[in-house]
Amino acid sequence: MDAKVWECVHISAVFERAREFDLIHNHFDFLPLSYSQLVPTPVVTTIHGFSSERILPVYEKYNGSSHYIAISAADRSPRLNYAATIHHGINVLNFPFRAEHGDYLLFFGRIHPEKGTAEAIRVAQRANLPLIIAGIIQDAAYFEREVAPHLDDRHIRFIGSVGPDQRGDLLGGARALLHLINFREPFGLSMIEAMACGTPVIARPLGAVGEIVSDGRTGFLVDNCEAALEALDRVQMLDRRVIRSHVEEIFSSERMVDEYIQAYEAVLAASNRRGAHEHNACPWGSSTVLDEGEGLPGKRLSYQGRQLRSEHWTVVQGSGAITVDGRDSFVGPGDTADIPTHAAHLVASSGDEPLVFIKVQRGSYLGEDDVVRLDDDFGRARQATVKV
Repeated sequence: MDAKVWECVHISAVFERAREFDLIHNHFDFLPLSYSQLVPTPVVTTIHGFSSERILPVYEKYNGSSHYIAISAADRSPRLNYAATIHHGINVLNFPFRAEHGDYLLFFGRIHPEKGTAEAIRVAQRANLPLIIAGIIQDAAYFEREVAPHLDDRHIRFIGSVGPDQRGDLLGGARALLHLINFREPFGLSMIEAMACGTPVIARPLGAVGEIVSDGRTGFLVDNCEAALEALDRVQMLDRRVIRSHVEEIFSSERMVDEYIQAYEAVLAASNRRGAHEHNACPWGSSTVLDEGEGLPGKRLSYQGRQLRSEHWTVVQGSGAITVDGRDSFVGPGDTADIPTHAAHLVASSGDEPLVFIKVQRGSYLGEDDVVRLDDDFGRARQATVKV
């Protein structure tokens, strides 16, 4: 299977059925955003970290129309607006509590330089404590260079990926989880999974780590391997029941679900208010609110021509000047203007209040791509010939 092909088939299947749903919750990164404006159903997108700065333009394009959820305060981009920040949660019952401190250290995660596997090995060796390394090998060269030479199946052991049936015992039996990362991690589930078992975490305070580990209470935040060694001397002073309670109170799946439902309700309420404004049912039919904007007094529209239709304008508020084929006229409430097909025209407001007018389009084509802008204050003009 070609992954990209089946991603597209999967995402399109949802959006083709969009009208069946009150809301679509997207965990599929940025690609579904490109479908989001093709359907009336609101889309909530949880951003599970940014793989690269290069993907931000997609999020920026849909910033005003989609609803973004951050998984940590540290992972919020200043270039985006967010509906909420919701930390991940776990089913704490899947992680059995262990009251006694274990006798080995644990590295639990993908084997990659940014996750700090080599740092964990150095700390374990200097502390003269056994280390178990569990996880997938994501960087084979790094594994062969920094990890494999230290494996002896006694002091430093690599056991590969661990499933749910082994995970609780492995996490709970450790003296501490070593999480000495080298990147700004968006969240880090392994930390709350370890703490759910009562196991303290020794971690570098990068990214969201400071939002997860309570320094001196559920583990220790350290800047380097030397500080991690010092922290190991203090982990057995921590109360593992307090560590477990920390996860039950803050990182449970129940809390996460409640916060997502609140976010859904807020998004749906906003969508319903907008829909009520846009389409108001009446006994005789319906009315549509075209715009409730505040306007920008003192601005003017582009000097433009329309190739396939004429227009009739009626001013209802404010004052300004209308130019049609080089002829200026000043208008106020009640005044009208006719704009023939092909006529070069513009309108500019004057005074302190917005110029508001009703525009009736006449013709068989009502699209916007027949507009040719000759001059524009907002940089939208393009070279073209207008027949006048």
